Amino acid sequence: MSCGSVPPMSTQIRPGARKVFCVKFQREMEGLDEIPFEGHPLGQKIYDSVSKEAWKMWLEHSKMLINEYRIDLMSEAGQRMWMTELEKYFFGEGGNVPAEFVPEKKA
Repeated sequence: MSCGSVPPMSTQIRPGARKVFCVKFQREMEGLDEIPFEGHPLGQKIYDSVSKEAWKMWLEHSKMLINEYRIDLMSEAGQRMWMTELEKYFFGEGGNVPAEFVPEKKA
């Protein structure tokens, strides 16, 4: 799957699975199994309002951002940029694609 594509969305919620009202899809969906970024306020916010499907989409989008912007996640500045983009993706203006980004052409 390329970074620009949307994964197939599961409409089924497993029995006993945790449910959230997903901010990305604006409907009830299966929630994450664990809090990302334990101890960080954004981690709890994501856990409470982002579905597994939306999180998978973010991971694909973030790969593209890391590659296009050459984000160094080992640096504090890179981590700050990644977290800012994460917050925008779910709770701001959404996931913008860099102007220079050219999606891979499928053969």
